[in-house]
Amino acid sequence: MLRPLEMAHQFLAEVITKEDVVVDATMGNGHDTAFLAQLAGQVYAFDIQEQALVNTQERLDKLGLQQVRLILDGHQHVDQYVETIKAAIFNLGYLPSADKSVITLPATTIEAMEKICARLEKGGRMAIMIYYGHEGGDIERDAVLDFVSQLPQKDYTATIYRTLNQVNQPPFLVMIEKLESYRHG
Repeated sequence: MLRPLEMAHQFLAEVITKEDVVVDATMGNGHDTAFLAQLAGQVYAFDIQEQALVNTQERLDKLGLQQVRLILDGHQHVDQYVETIKAAIFNLGYLPSADKSVITLPATTIEAMEKICARLEKGGRMAIMIYYGHEGGDIERDAVLDFVSQLPQKDYTATIYRTLNQVNQPPFLVMIEKLESYRHG
């Protein structure tokens, strides 16, 4: 059985080609950025912490991946950098091994998700890994679930992938696909 992050990668890999523009909305240590760069023509990766850009650049250099633009800016400003998007990924929470008081926030996360949805190509996908065991994580989790549940079904399909028998607030995945045409049911 796939873990939620593995499922997120599989979900996105199914639709990404070398011609596509994709977004890592929460760069962190660059694991998702590197994953996307192996599949897509261009990756835009966002983070508000300088250390995230340093860590990610080191990872990309080791792998010889160059078609990535690392952006020291909040993901809510995605519209200032990208026109159309084939796929996007979020890892909500905080940067491991960094200041745990610097976390993703409900308002900016929802703003980024709205802007990505507006720029998502038909057939495009967004994967949101929700880590909510930290202070404030439950508020962001609820905001994301509320936002996603209100997406119009004629335009999007959304699902949750999570383990049911794990303790200590295990992370889970929300998957969104922008429909090419409305499929009833």
